Amino acid sequence: MRSIAAKEAKNNFGELMDTAQREPVTIERRGRAVAVIMSATEYEKIKLERLRAKLAIGEAQADRGEFSTKTKDEIISEGKDRFNGKNK
Repeated sequence: MRSIAAKEAKNNFGELMDTAQREPVTIERRGRAVAVIMSATEYEKIKLERLRAKLAIGEAQADRGEFSTKTKDEIISEGKDRFNGKNK
């Protein structure tokens, strides 16, 4: 994966977009990676892989009988309560 400085990315944005179609490019600021530019196709592949992984986990949980009848709002509320130190 190619790396370039943020200033170079700004000054050569068109070239950066062309390169990103071939391979991901890491953008660095002060020597630290701050972003990665990649093709939209590659990004969609990554999103699809993550979705498939989540689906596989959900299917495995369902096969083991692990499921919840709680609504999304109930789960979010419980998570917020745990985060805020409230135990139910």
